[in-house]
Amino acid sequence: MNGAMLLQHAAGVVEHREGIYGPPATLFTHIAARWSLVLGMTVTPAQVALCLIDLKLARLTRDPSHLDSIVDVAGYAAILSEVAHA
Repeated sequence: MNGAMLLQHAAGVVEHREGIYGPPATLFTHIAARWSLVLGMTVTPAQVALCLIDLKLARLTRDPSHLDSIVDVAGYAAILSEVAHA
């Protein structure tokens, strides 16, 4: 899969998950609020996206060719772009 195809696939995954979980900005705001309670400090939606990207990068160190994780990194980066400018 080339880069353009991967990005198109990631966009489809984000769109599909939006149909299941609702708009990414709303979901990541909800996650940030929950993590803020658990951690006892303010967590932003952008930080949620960065942490999820980092989780996938950590998994990719074990298997750099794992397509699902690569696609998820691209999807979370797209969501980061949305929530960082909200």
